[in-house]
Amino acid sequence: MLRLGFPVLGVTDIERAAAFWSVALHLTVSGEWASDGWRTLTGPDGERVLGLMVSASPPEPRPRVHVDLLVDTTDEQDTEVRRLVDLGATRLEWAYPAEPDFVVLADPDGNVFCVVDLSRAPSSG
Repeated sequence: MLRLGFPVLGVTDIERAAAFWSVALHLTVSGEWASDGWRTLTGPDGERVLGLMVSASPPEPRPRVHVDLLVDTTDEQDTEVRRLVDLGATRLEWAYPAEPDFVVLADPDGNVFCVVDLSRAPSSG
C-alpha cells in the first residue's frame, strides 16, 4: 500500500543542516540510513519527521512545495522567528498579503519555509 512519507530537504552541508533543523524543531538526528549524503531526523517518539539529502542543485527562490512550521499565537510566531534567525535562518523579502498569517524564512542552505500563526489563519467558515 502506498503511503505518504516525510519531507526531504536538499542541502549542501549535511552536518550544518542537521544541526539547524534538529535544534529548530527539537528533533533528534537518527543513525538510521545515515551516510555522507543523508540524515534522518526523528521526533520524541522515534517517528521519522524530516530527511536531509545532499543536493548539488540550488534551492528554488519561490518553491511550489515548502515546509510550514505552526505556532498558535502572534507572540509565539515573533519569538520563534527570532529564535530561528538566531540559529542561522534568514528572513526573506516576500510579496505578503495585506494581513499575513505567515513569515517566510530560508534555512542556512536557502530552503524556503514559513512560520504560520494559526490564530490569524483564514477561517474556513
